[in-house]
Amino acid sequence: MIELSSPNASTHGRVALVTGAARGIGLGIAAWLISEGWQVVLSDLDRARGSKVAKLLGENAWFVAMDVADENQVKVGVAEVLGQFGRLDALVCNAAVADPHNITLESLDLAYWNRVLAVNLTGPMLLAKHCAPYLRAHSGAIVNLASTRAAQSEPDTEAYAASKGGLLALTHALAISLGPEIRVNAVSPGWIDARDPSARRAEPLTEIDHAQHPAGRVGTVEDVAAMVAWLLSKNAGFVTGQEFVVDGGMTKKMIYSE
Repeated sequence: MIELSSPNASTHGRVALVTGAARGIGLGIAAWLISEGWQVVLSDLDRARGSKVAKLLGENAWFVAMDVADENQVKVGVAEVLGQFGRLDALVCNAAVADPHNITLESLDLAYWNRVLAVNLTGPMLLAKHCAPYLRAHSGAIVNLASTRAAQSEPDTEAYAASKGGLLALTHALAISLGPEIRVNAVSPGWIDARDPSARRAEPLTEIDHAQHPAGRVGTVEDVAAMVAWLLSKNAGFVTGQEFVVDGGMTKKMIYSE
């Protein structure tokens, strides 16, 4: 069951493409941008769910299916956006193979490694490549969704950590290459409870989960969406090439086993 609010906002010309938007953080970003008046194109591999949530979000949402690791699909998808709306002002690269854990390094399958890198790192490059001419025309912005795992790791997370670390480097490289017309930044979420509302109600997080965060709680998709929306706005016009960590302070907390 998909539960969404229905923002009542009228578009005023700005068009954003958000990948991996059928659920979780991507969906939260899409809903937030719509509430601020954006026309949002949701993109995802899951055609059925993506089409459904776009309908639930209302007339300012539109869906296009896309595998971001496939250059032809990216090229065709971006062309569809331009054909439908005639412009593109923002790109949010959120699509990812999201499970950070793989099996042990000795057993890590090369095909899995390659797929994670293809989606999480090559995908944002391909999207930037094909969106850049249209973003440049409107002094647009790109936001890449990285992760605090680019700087910290648990065991058996090599593919995910490498992809997100590479994405941070790609972010500042793109900022230099595409500036000043296009700004490029990254947001690195920590623990974000991105489950559907029904799942959160069925299995609520514990007080320990929340209390371990210096901010006093686990993050929400709205925490990330608010940061992304600001980075896409004119208020962030002097900000590019940067990483913004949204993790409730966890990466600054010194932790030792007792």
